[in-house]
Amino acid sequence: MVDGMGWDGMGWDGRMDGMGLGWHGWIGKDGLDWDGMDGMDGLDGMVDGWDRDGLGWGMGWDGWDGMGWWDGMGWEWIGEMGVDVDGWMGRAELLNKLNEVQAPEAEMKLLYTTSKLGIGERMYQAKRVTQEPRTDVPEKIRSISGANKRRHSSESEPEEEPSSSEEEEEQKAAPEEPSGSAVSAAAQPQGAEGEAGADPARPKAPLPPAVPSTALCQPAVFIPVDRSAEVQEARLKLPILAEEQVVMEAINENPIVIICGETGSGKTTQVPQFLYEAGYASSSGAIGITEPRRVAAVSMSQRVAKEMNLSHRVVSYQIRYEGNVTDETQIKFMTDGVLLKEIQKDFLLSKYKVIIIDEAHERSMYTDILIGLLSRIVPLRHKKGLPLKLIIMSATLRVEDFTDNTRLFSVKPPVIQVDARQFPVTVHFNKKTPLDDYSGECFRKVCKIHRMLPAGGILVFLTGQAEVHSLCRRLRKAFPYQKNNTCSAVQSAVCTPLNVVLSPLLFPQTLPKIDLSSYSVVPVDEGDEDRDGDSDADAAGSDLDLDLGDGDSEEDEKSDSSLPLFVLPLYSLLAPEKQAKVFQAPPAGTRLCVVATNVAETSLTIPGIKYVVDCGKVKKRFYDRITGVSSFRVTWISQASANQRAGRAGRTEPGHCYRLYSSAVFMDFEKFSAPEITKRPVEDLILQMKALNIEKVSWEGLCAAAAFKVVALRSQKQTERLKQQLAAKLSCPISPLGRVMATFPVAPRYAKMLALSRQQDCLPYSITIVSAMTVRELFEEFDRPAVSEAEAAQLKGKRARFLQMQKVWAGQGPMQKLGDLMVMLGAVGACEYSGCTREFCEENGLRYKAMLEIRHLRGQLTTAVNSVCTDAGLYVDPKMQPPTEAQVTCLRQIVLAGLGDHLARRVQAEELLDDKWKNAYKTALLEDPVFIHPSSVLFKELPEFVVYQEIVETTKLYMKGVSAVEPEWIPALLPPYCHFGKPLENPPPSYCPQRGRVRCHRPSVFYRVGWQLPAVEVDYPEGIDRYKLFARFLLEGKVIEKLSSYSQCLLSSPLIMLKTWSKLQPRTEALLQALVKENCDNHDALLAAWRKNPKYLLAAYRQWVPEAMHQDLALNWPPVAV
Repeated sequence: MVDGMGWDGMGWDGRMDGMGLGWHGWIGKDGLDWDGMDGMDGLDGMVDGWDRDGLGWGMGWDGWDGMGWWDGMGWEWIGEMGVDVDGWMGRAELLNKLNEVQAPEAEMKLLYTTSKLGIGERMYQAKRVTQEPRTDVPEKIRSISGANKRRHSSESEPEEEPSSSEEEEEQKAAPEEPSGSAVSAAAQPQGAEGEAGADPARPKAPLPPAVPSTALCQPAVFIPVDRSAEVQEARLKLPILAEEQVVMEAINENPIVIICGETGSGKTTQVPQFLYEAGYASSSGAIGITEPRRVAAVSMSQRVAKEMNLSHRVVSYQIRYEGNVTDETQIKFMTDGVLLKEIQKDFLLSKYKVIIIDEAHERSMYTDILIGLLSRIVPLRHKKGLPLKLIIMSATLRVEDFTDNTRLFSVKPPVIQVDARQFPVTVHFNKKTPLDDYSGECFRKVCKIHRMLPAGGILVFLTGQAEVHSLCRRLRKAFPYQKNNTCSAVQSAVCTPLNVVLSPLLFPQTLPKIDLSSYSVVPVDEGDEDRDGDSDADAAGSDLDLDLGDGDSEEDEKSDSSLPLFVLPLYSLLAPEKQAKVFQAPPAGTRLCVVATNVAETSLTIPGIKYVVDCGKVKKRFYDRITGVSSFRVTWISQASANQRAGRAGRTEPGHCYRLYSSAVFMDFEKFSAPEITKRPVEDLILQMKALNIEKVSWEGLCAAAAFKVVALRSQKQTERLKQQLAAKLSCPISPLGRVMATFPVAPRYAKMLALSRQQDCLPYSITIVSAMTVRELFEEFDRPAVSEAEAAQLKGKRARFLQMQKVWAGQGPMQKLGDLMVMLGAVGACEYSGCTREFCEENGLRYKAMLEIRHLRGQLTTAVNSVCTDAGLYVDPKMQPPTEAQVTCLRQIVLAGLGDHLARRVQAEELLDDKWKNAYKTALLEDPVFIHPSSVLFKELPEFVVYQEIVETTKLYMKGVSAVEPEWIPALLPPYCHFGKPLENPPPSYCPQRGRVRCHRPSVFYRVGWQLPAVEVDYPEGIDRYKLFARFLLEGKVIEKLSSYSQCLLSSPLIMLKTWSKLQPRTEALLQALVKENCDNHDALLAAWRKNPKYLLAAYRQWVPEAMHQDLALNWPPVAV
């Protein structure tokens, strides 16, 4: 058939055309389709095999297009050409067996395979080239010898490595064309098709896309990180590592992402590393992470730097008073207040590519404001082509606050839930809830745990520093620990490894004494419940083995030296080196017991804790927006906080949480704590937002509408009045003084003090006082319970030493009137003069940590003042001398101007209602009496008027940070707070050349409370009388000195300007109307009018002088250089 038909007689295309059949028609005639041929001796595999082994002459399917002998030639031709048919059929049989284990046909249809070759036009479009005149087209091959020549020529060309995956990608990328305009592959000229198949390396012109592209694909970026094997092994145990792809895909595809994961999931340390490895910390930007607490920002930066094996110059931190940020920083941990300050300088945060808001569930004030601002910054950055990613990380499921807030996010951001690495925690509730003696209940519960339960650390939650020290003293007395103790058999049992339950023989379980009278007659079925986890699988018996009961035991108070307990306190004011002890392993033969406040709830994770004792209480600072009184109250915690505390027991192994309250009480808890913004003053926040040129500041935008429910108001009318007052304040534009105040990182009251301190060289002293007032708890507490008799004697000696130094720092005479602020100033000055050493602080009752913070803040405020007042030339002088008496008087006035709304007046003898008002003070906002705190140096002085830093509520309402002021200063320095009477006729009004204004003496009363204040000289009130008086002093020559020469020649006395019949004279009316028209009632306004019109007042003034002087007056007008 080859000789009879040949290539010339009937080519592949010619044969089909001669038979009147197209490609598809031929398939249909023979009853074949290429899908059906998939099962014919593994045809797909054969084609691939021919190409690889060279059996297909290096041509593949393109080479077969020229063969016209397919029908006329059977498989016998293979043997005639010297091919081993048996071997080949063995290969086919092998391929058949492979085909049996291949993917099903339905799955294969989803992929591009050789079974799809030739069907439709999709597979050929990738190889189609634009038809252009070509001069290098090879001649058609018309014989087998020509095919052999072509094969040899193709073998001489460099071979390309076959890649089926690349071909599939090319085929997937080939756009589809409408079938009507496409040219069938079978209808193409043979030469063109052969050219396309023979020259795959020839560049092809790109085809227009079938659909418009939506976004450009970004290249994948991976920054390698050289971690140690130990770090990598520890990372792989974190739950968030399994969600890395999900997290990064969500971040890449969304501008805002919320990641929700409980404490221990690893989100804080690992998400920044994910972003770094993905290239988000490249040369054009950095990764910023905000933390609500300084200790978290510092410790997390050190942890991430260690894990990534990078320098602290690359992974840095920045907190309020310190930081190690450099130009090389790519990952920056900071407090939320630091980022808010950066927004003031650079609103778009152009140096960041990603901002991570951590611990958003705590709803701190700065975190809430940052989320609100960033929700506007992110779209602005997107419009500018500099996208910013915002990641909000929360430790609880409190994400509805963000996702359901359409005013915050117009498009609901995706939420990624990450499971925590949490072991099961068994929660035990008390049958009865102790109302008062919860500290004693904690002691009894710890004693039972230590005597009866297996090894494992104990974490106790209490409310305050005094309670912590008291419980530590009782536990150390009950289970004394001495360094030279040796482990007895029982102690060795206590030191058994974790998860090993002690034998009851080692610890004979003592049944608690049960007082039936303490139980209700009605059966109580709440008992100890499993709520958060299953029972410990390793425990012998059921979970009831760890039910300690609620009764008292006489053995609790007995001292047992055979069971030493290593007791450590933990609270925020504790020295850092003492806080670090809780992270160290306890001594051999002892059990660790940490007595802590809520600082151990989220900020710190203590290793080795298996048992948690939760009293269910917390001491919080409450702020009354109406009265300004802040008080510490012990209240119940929220359910979220209770769950956080329980979770501390399941970090390293299954644990137990003993809640000293019933399940019914727990169900009455609030689900979440109220946001901080509803519990503290927001003046500084409003000032900062106004400084950012945010004009529309709404109360609803600052916090939830439910915030007004938190404020203790008496009636709905007061609520509406408060809203109106807030709306009026929020709508006021910021003044130049306000912009200056916004540059200082302190409260607005203190910032105003700094802005008014340039006189009398008081800036260094004002900066020191403001720093001391900003940093709380300068002095040690000596009223706390002592652990031992020796410590009690030591505290007594320190208290006597502090009282002696307090008198020295307060000074004598006029200096003492500065009061507690003078003590702060003297303490800081003395500490800095001695070099701010720890020994000096401990000897004189000062907190060393607070003194270091004051030093940092002084430097920060000094820099801020120098930036505003470039000619100030301030510096932090460690040898600063005490202020003079004149400077102290000036400082008292500055303090009054800054703390004007914190004014109090001593109750007079005739105003005493009962004994509770003795030695009391009255404030403008409180109906109840307030008192000077006993620790104040003015406690026995009792000045008539004082200003205070704050009011705290304990057994009484006490004022702290007290300073005495003079009553005549109040109307002069606080005119907005006073109601002034009519100007006094004696002394009469006068003109003040220094101020350029008309002044008068006016009596006043302090607003609302009606305190009568002495008459003081103030500016004359606005009105027509002020214009008349200014005209009088102008005619008398007191305003403009050159006009005094004409005062003796006036046609009428200037005093007639004040008469009721002054309108009867035209000259008085003309002068008065001219002044009123230009609002000229002071010297500066008159000069401005003359600059605008040099002939201003000439015509009116000429009516007051003889006509002979008119020409001379015109030549010298205006009578002052403008």
